[in-house]
Amino acid sequence: MISRRTWLLSLAATPLVLSACASGDADPATAPAATSSGGSGVDTSPEQSGRVTVEAVPEIAAKVPQAIRDRGTLVIGTTGNGNPPLSFRADDDETVIGIEPDIALLVAGVLGLEPDLQATSWENLFLSMDSGQYDVGFSNITVTEERKEKYDFASYRVDTLAWEVAKDSGITSIAGPEDVAGRTVSVGSGTNQEKVLLDWNEQNEAAGREEATIQYYQQASDTYLALKSGRIEANFGPNPTAAYHALVSGDTKIVGTVPGGGTIQADIAATTKKDNGLVQALADALNHVIRSGAYAETLERWNLANEAVPTSQVNPPGLPKTS
Repeated sequence: MISRRTWLLSLAATPLVLSACASGDADPATAPAATSSGGSGVDTSPEQSGRVTVEAVPEIAAKVPQAIRDRGTLVIGTTGNGNPPLSFRADDDETVIGIEPDIALLVAGVLGLEPDLQATSWENLFLSMDSGQYDVGFSNITVTEERKEKYDFASYRVDTLAWEVAKDSGITSIAGPEDVAGRTVSVGSGTNQEKVLLDWNEQNEAAGREEATIQYYQQASDTYLALKSGRIEANFGPNPTAAYHALVSGDTKIVGTVPGGGTIQADIAATTKKDNGLVQALADALNHVIRSGAYAETLERWNLANEAVPTSQVNPPGLPKTS
C-alpha cells in the first residue's frame, strides 16, 4: 500500500512543476514496476532495493573530461521536489528517487564516478549548469533548438504527453482535435501541452467543429477533484505523471498519448553545458545500459517502458523555436 505522504505528494504538485520540461518551449502505462510497496506496484521507499545497478566500463569512463575524472564524482542536478515518477522525495521525505535519478545513477556507474545528486529548483538547475556547479542535469528536460544554443544533449527517453480521464469515463480514445471538440478539458497554463491544445482548437474551428472549453487549475489535486466531480472530462499533461497517477490511484485512466511537440516527436535528454566535453561520454554510457538491458528494466520499474528510445543520440533534432 503506498504511503499517505507519497500519495499526497503525487496530488499536490502544481502545474508549474508538472510542466517543467514543457514550459515555454517543450516538456500508456505498461507493466507495473518492481515492487516493495504492496498493491500499487511502485517502490517509494528510500532504500530502493529494486534499483538496477551497473559496473563501470573503463573505455567509456576514459572519455570523461580529466577534471571530472580527477574529482571522482558526477554532480547531477535534478528537481527533487517534482512529480512522481520523475524526480521526487521518497517516504522519508528526504531521499530523492524516481526515473530521473535512476537513469542518472546508471550513467554514473558506467562512468565509474560516484554520483552526487543535487535536488534543486527548475530555474536553478540551468543556472547551476551554466556556472559549472552541476556537470549534468537529469530532470525530464526536453531537447529544443533554442536550448541547443547553450547546452549539449544525450537523449534517453521519448517526450510524451497524455490524456487522462476518470476511470468510469465513457471516453475511450483521444487521438486528435476532433476527439476534444465540444468537451471541457484542463491543461497547465504556459505549457507546451497548452500550445498543442490551442492548436487543436484552431483546427476544430477551421473544420467547423466546436472548440474545447479549457479550464486551468493551480493544483494537481484540484484537477483530479474536477475530474472526479465531472467538472472537466479530461486532463492533458506529461505522460509520466499521468501514468503514475493512474497506476497508484486507480481513479483515472490514460486514453491517448501525443508527441511532446504535438505533431513533432521530441526527446528527453541528459543536459550539460555546451562544449564542456562530457556529452559523448554520457551518450556512450546511455547506449551501454540500453544494450545491456539495465535501461529497459529501469523504465519498467517506473511504468514507463513506452517511453524507451532505441539509442541515445548526441544533440538530436529538438523542438523548433517559437516566435
